[in-house]
Amino acid sequence: MSSPSESRPLLPPEFADPTPSTYGASLDSNDDPESISRKVLERNLLRKLDFRTAYLVLIYILNQMDRNNAAAARLRGFEEDLGMKGRQFNTLISSLYIGYLLMQTPSNLILTRISKPSLYLSSCMSLWGLLTTLIGISTNYYQAIFSRFLVGFLEATFYPGAFYLLSRWYRREELGSRTAFFTAAVGLSNAFGSLFASGILATMEGFLGYAAWRWLFFIEGYLTVFVGICGMFILPDFPSGPARWLTPAEHSLSQTRMEEDSRGHDPAEPKPSSSFSDLLSIVTDWRAWLIGTALACCNASLSFNLFFPTLVATMGYSPTISLLLCAPPWIVSTITGLTVARHSDATHERFGHMVFALSMLITGYILAMSTMNITVRYASFFLIAQSQVSNVVLLTWISNTFAHSSSKRAVAIGFINSIGMSGGILSPYIWLSSWGPTYTNSYRICVALASICISLCWVFRRHLEQLNEAAEAQERKLGIPKGYRYLL
Repeated sequence: MSSPSESRPLLPPEFADPTPSTYGASLDSNDDPESISRKVLERNLLRKLDFRTAYLVLIYILNQMDRNNAAAARLRGFEEDLGMKGRQFNTLISSLYIGYLLMQTPSNLILTRISKPSLYLSSCMSLWGLLTTLIGISTNYYQAIFSRFLVGFLEATFYPGAFYLLSRWYRREELGSRTAFFTAAVGLSNAFGSLFASGILATMEGFLGYAAWRWLFFIEGYLTVFVGICGMFILPDFPSGPARWLTPAEHSLSQTRMEEDSRGHDPAEPKPSSSFSDLLSIVTDWRAWLIGTALACCNASLSFNLFFPTLVATMGYSPTISLLLCAPPWIVSTITGLTVARHSDATHERFGHMVFALSMLITGYILAMSTMNITVRYASFFLIAQSQVSNVVLLTWISNTFAHSSSKRAVAIGFINSIGMSGGILSPYIWLSSWGPTYTNSYRICVALASICISLCWVFRRHLEQLNEAAEAQERKLGIPKGYRYLL
């Protein structure tokens, strides 16, 4: 391996590329005291770690189901029973993202100060599950909106927190393939959630005196609580703390790997006293605002998933059939998401893969605007669903690029994702009922937002290219080995 001086990045340390020129190269087979090669030991470590972190996929599936169940409940009297009028349903959907935006950065700051992220994330999950059940017993609009706001407040701990937890265990060249599983979770959640909702809404109307849409919130809420409690015993904590599921040699290697991965950056361990300076450095970085705005446009352009059952219902089928028809596009989206995310990781390229996904989105929207023909519109829904991976690729690009110490990385992920979530607050108002059943205005707005996202990311990519070119020129001038590079 190269010495620290050879591998230190020439680029600004607070914004240095995580990927060395030896990306993907095999490790040296240095035997440990028990004569086990490092390569074998590392393979065992990653296998155990992958098993633990795979539980995050299940949590994310339920996270998405709890977030989107209102759209399914809408098909069976949710609005009417709570007396919603005008744009109140849109405001109800938006309320979750207000809480989500407010909590993301503080939550990740909390994560840098605790030693048991498994307890923190799992407890928050159980609490948002309980709040989901409260929506099911709501008797008016104001009770439902307050409960949904609190659900978003607690859900905000999971997504940026999960990304941060993964970044504390996996090397940067390993992180992209792991986020592919999050891509799968989005598609699986939407597909399974639609089938799950259709079964409940079709069979449980009036059971024990409750409407079927109330049972949807009850069952999904209690399921979330159960999975959250189990997560306390399954999810890993940080490698700096005890890990009984690892051998002493594996635990030691897990820390060594992250120390090697952070070489040339700030110290790997968090510094609680520097939290304010970490936040200030991110808030004053124009690049964080640029890519955060791009993420907000991306999230808003993907807002169709909040109203997917409503859009499919415009084809004229019954609520049960409409929910069943929601599943196939998301099943295909799962396969597409895994393929695109893994290929992005293998080729070390982000921008082009994100553009590919958003191009399918734009094509699907244009197709949906062009006709009310049932076959063509259903085909457009397939295209639209495949674009979900764009969000994951963009978040992975952000995580790769803002390569800080663990505390700075936590702040960067939380802050940029908070900016991105602002798109979620406005998203419900893109899909007004008065614009249906064609939703032409909604499609046009989303096409514009996706185009803006691509343009901003192109500016970001050009900036990274210029930094890479400057580093190469300096290396040639000084005659030193090639160092780190930004992923493009």
